[in-house]
Amino acid sequence: MILGVSFDTPKENAAFAEKFNFNFPLLCDVDRKMGVAYGATDGKPGGYASRIGVIIGPDGKIKDAGKADAKTYPQDALKKL
Repeated sequence: MILGVSFDTPKENAAFAEKFNFNFPLLCDVDRKMGVAYGATDGKPGGYASRIGVIIGPDGKIKDAGKADAKTYPQDALKKL
């Protein structure tokens, strides 16, 4: 499953997903807990997140994680699988 995570509000994410025709869920992490847990941000208010990709196996364990280029990540991830 592919999904995105953003620090934006549900309303902002819905507008963004509609504008860019996303065909996957875009989750809201307004309290930044997920971003901190996965190393995408240091948690400082107002800071931006790093764009990362995480592959989680069926067992719930992280199989791969690191910086991600939004344009190439889907293909990069498929190669890793």
